[in-house]
Amino acid sequence: MTDEDADAESDRGRPSLADAREVESVYQPAEDSALLARTARAYAGSGDRVLDVGTGSGYVAATLDEAGADAVGVDLSPLACRQAAANGVSVVRGDLVSPFRDGAFDLAVFNPPYLPTPEEKEWDDWMEHALSGGEDGRRLVDPFLDDVARVLAPGGEALLLVSSLTDPDAVRSYAHDRGLESERVASENHPYEELVVLRFWPL
Repeated sequence: MTDEDADAESDRGRPSLADAREVESVYQPAEDSALLARTARAYAGSGDRVLDVGTGSGYVAATLDEAGADAVGVDLSPLACRQAAANGVSVVRGDLVSPFRDGAFDLAVFNPPYLPTPEEKEWDDWMEHALSGGEDGRRLVDPFLDDVARVLAPGGEALLLVSSLTDPDAVRSYAHDRGLESERVASENHPYEELVVLRFWPL
């Protein structure tokens, strides 16, 4: 956490979420990251241009680079961008897919913050932004689906990891209304949720 972040949290009279949980200020690879990375390797061919949205530490992008893809990460958090770059990932600071030109990528992957979080429990720091999906868990899922087709090359596709807590069927319905077909391509059960990877492509 930067000095500015620490000062801001001190002004609010509480520690940052990262400090409160005794974790880093950048989301680190976990079961969801591993599931998305494994799944994406089956869809990212050698030389494919891949965008890892919300790259965090850069784990998924680095995994796809190792598999022969040409991967770049994007993240709004300056802390995440610094860590991803330190991990050897080409990274751009920006909001979702907005920094990129039309048709730039063969594959876009996204492990969004998907946990439904009531407004009164928001912390408004970088770790919270990496974890909170807002009231319905789709704070960033819906905006991603609104714009991802724009950055896909002909024949391109997107992979999105969501939780059963996020209502995957509602996510697919939202995407369909925006011209995206979809299917479930991977899942993994955990004690309180099922993690699901959805594949999307333009209709």
